[in-house]
Amino acid sequence: MSDLTPPVIILDKSQMAENIGAVARVMANFGLTELRLVSPRDGWPQDRAWATASGADWVLEGVKVFDSVAEAVADLNTVFSTTARPRETRMPVRTPRESARILYDDTASGLRTGILFGGERAGLETTDIALTAGITTIPIDPKHHSLNLAQAVAINAYEWRTLILDAPPPRFRESDPPASNELLVGMYEHLETELEAGGFFYPPEKKRSMSQNLRVMLGRSAFSEQEVATFRGVIHALAKGRGRLLAKMAAAKKADEQADDGA
Repeated sequence: MSDLTPPVIILDKSQMAENIGAVARVMANFGLTELRLVSPRDGWPQDRAWATASGADWVLEGVKVFDSVAEAVADLNTVFSTTARPRETRMPVRTPRESARILYDDTASGLRTGILFGGERAGLETTDIALTAGITTIPIDPKHHSLNLAQAVAINAYEWRTLILDAPPPRFRESDPPASNELLVGMYEHLETELEAGGFFYPPEKKRSMSQNLRVMLGRSAFSEQEVATFRGVIHALAKGRGRLLAKMAAAKKADEQADDGA
């Protein structure tokens, strides 16, 4: 049996304890062990979850709770978001089988991986999808695309399990591994702060969508840790240069004013 660490399952704003328990059950069925919850509606722990977990207690007992998706994926390198709804983001869209292969290869390379699922009613916010490396969509019949949370987890977990049992040779990366989400978010926020100072976000009401598009665009590049450091150096240099230019302009204006006063 493979000793690879399976992907983390992350549930965002899950509503029903019974669904969390059912997710734990299918995770145990397919050998996934780590479950993370982001702002569960009724808090945690919830006794009703144990009733539907059918003995998968070790999954529920190990649950970690986070306040945001960004915090829940901060230590992970490769995360896919699952959604059946079309989104206004230009991100890679894959089936669970295709995504599982990438997760398998990245895990074999020593990276930490995860799969993000949205709440039962609203699904995932586009801003949270932008924190991931791509979208996983289950190819269900469009006539009835209602799939409950545990079923969606089960399908993705099954595809992972199939790879583990078949034990295919991993495709190791030839380049440096991608940076953690924590480093990426820090880079995004650094860039957005300087763009805000430079007046880039105009009109102001479009700032959220513009920031989101920037994150998706940069996220497709799969920055390594070194590339994140280099890019942040570029941001710093540009900001510093803008500061020097503004200082020169202010000095020139002051000199002009003093010359006018002396005239």
